[in-house]
Amino acid sequence: MTITARYEHGVFRPLEDVSIHEGTIVEVRILSYADRLKEKARPVEDSGFLGMWKDRPDISDSVEYVNTLRRDLRS
Repeated sequence: MTITARYEHGVFRPLEDVSIHEGTIVEVRILSYADRLKEKARPVEDSGFLGMWKDRPDISDSVEYVNTLRRDLRS
């Protein structure tokens, strides 16, 4: 289970309802900014914007070019 929370006044406050019992011991993993970017990144082919053009052969080179740029920025 992953719970998004905000750290305020010495306490982690969930940003959504959680279904765990009061007093449950949990482990918190803090992601660096770079790690958060990696987890959120997804291929251009998966975006809704590409949608109707996804299967066009003349678009595939552009998609690969954009994905290459994104990979280079992350490394």
